[in-house]
Amino acid sequence: MINAITNINNTINGIVWGWPALILLGFVGVLMTVLTKVFQISHFRHWMKHTLGAIIGDKNVTQHTSDRSISQFQSLCTALAATVGTGNIVGVAGAIAAGGPGAVFWMWLIAFFGMMTNYSENVLGILYRRKDEKGEWHGGAMYYLRDGLGSLPHCKKLGAFLAVLFSIFCLLASFGIGNMSQVNSMVSNVYTAFGIPKLATGIFLFIAVSAVILGGLKRVASITEKLVPFMVILYFVGALIIIGSHISMLPAVFTAIFKGAFSVRAAAGGGFGAGIALAMKMGFKRGVFSNEAGLGSSVMVHSSSNVKEPVRQGMWGIFEVFADTIVVCTLTAVTILSSDAVDLSTGMLSAVGEEVGSSSLMSYAFSQQFGKAGAAFVAIAILMFAYSTVLGWSHYGTTACQYLFGIKATIPYRIVFVLIVLAGSVMEAQLAWDISDTFNGLMMIPNLIGVLVLSPQVMKATQNYVARRINSDKEAEPVLSAFEDVQREQMQLLED
Repeated sequence: MINAITNINNTINGIVWGWPALILLGFVGVLMTVLTKVFQISHFRHWMKHTLGAIIGDKNVTQHTSDRSISQFQSLCTALAATVGTGNIVGVAGAIAAGGPGAVFWMWLIAFFGMMTNYSENVLGILYRRKDEKGEWHGGAMYYLRDGLGSLPHCKKLGAFLAVLFSIFCLLASFGIGNMSQVNSMVSNVYTAFGIPKLATGIFLFIAVSAVILGGLKRVASITEKLVPFMVILYFVGALIIIGSHISMLPAVFTAIFKGAFSVRAAAGGGFGAGIALAMKMGFKRGVFSNEAGLGSSVMVHSSSNVKEPVRQGMWGIFEVFADTIVVCTLTAVTILSSDAVDLSTGMLSAVGEEVGSSSLMSYAFSQQFGKAGAAFVAIAILMFAYSTVLGWSHYGTTACQYLFGIKATIPYRIVFVLIVLAGSVMEAQLAWDISDTFNGLMMIPNLIGVLVLSPQVMKATQNYVARRINSDKEAEPVLSAFEDVQREQMQLLED
């Protein structure tokens, strides 16, 4: 049975993560960067001021809401909870082990353009979101595919079909990237660090996950807004201590990253094994697995925010990718490459690295610096990262389930979701990761089609925002929604 699942998954994975899909992913990111006039660079200070700066100085961003929406900070933390997971530790280590240090460069590149892909997804998510009968916002790729793409001439059936397709893939992905692979990494690292049986950890996680997600989005957001800042800062400090103690190696580390990305010798079959193509492919795949830009996943929680300006929420999408990949993944990569687990001259794992294994490279780097406490620290970090990812993805799966089957189906979905936590704790690690990769790719394709077709609306909303908020054009009327009734409602709230 396992062999049959593996073979089927490998066949599908080879298609959805083939070069055509990766080229589409890169093309959409480049296109949105061009259409928004390189917004992530040209307006760097502005989006930083209204994201990181707003967390510190604007209580409207962090203040809890009295209605069924969540605050902008809660939406960011829930989105980061889903993205900052094992992909930032185990995924980066796997990319380096398979594609060499050069894979890190391609992670950076896909993240740079992915910032604008994620931005565009969130802008569209706000433009096409709707409130349900309880007054809770719902948005995501399924909504802008159905109501955006579907509103174009002769595209109604296509939009509806792609929306259903995306929702099905999202539902399946919530069990893969959002559950099995995360739980599997958690229990494996806890077992390695503390000797606790995997099933015992799985049962604990089953209880811990159940207690939160059965309470709905509000409870998930209230946990993630406390957990995410704590875990990121703690991991940041630990990694910086290691990097600081190996600061003399930094020039060699960054040289290996850039040489590995373009080495002709690697392409000829030496050094990095499978060459530039493998480094690029692993960087792209693990980059997307980590920051999820292009999957259309985080849109579902960003759309539940109390924000009124689509572009304002889009900027949180830029910050999300920046924090996840440019900051956290880079810390992981530099920490691993600073250890003796990787031979920087060849770009391959050293004898020690081969013995340790790709999934434990970060634990090894920390144990070199802090002894047994270092391995325990990484195990706890993975536990927190992966736990938060499971919480975030439970909301994504719930949203997809509600779209497909209605609100009554969300409770049975959550029950199945927590049961799969137990399955993930005893599953073969590689299969869990491979299935997650496949579901990621399946989600990505319909979402990118939607973003590509609706890109003029993202450009229009961006130009409108820049004119009003940055260039102080008071004559321009805000673009807040694609629906006239919601536009009027949001305009009234904006004026108040």
